[in-house]
Amino acid sequence: MPEKTTTTVPAMYDLPLTGAVFVKACGGSTHPDGESCVMLARVGENVWALGDSKRPEAEPLRFTTDELLAAGIEPGRFGLSA
Repeated sequence: MPEKTTTTVPAMYDLPLTGAVFVKACGGSTHPDGESCVMLARVGENVWALGDSKRPEAEPLRFTTDELLAAGIEPGRFGLSA
């Protein structure tokens, strides 16, 4: 049986958001409270924070670049480079 390899996942939630520049993307879906938007920022090497503009008090979720791409979220669409 082949040996299983593991990938080290950074402690994404230990990375500070201070100084992170969030870029907002909106589109298509509207709500009585306004348009639905997400905010994306690079917060470390290969680590991104994804927030909800309608819930700015909520802690943004963290993802690796591969996880974002697997979910169909392309940083380039936000004007950011992966």
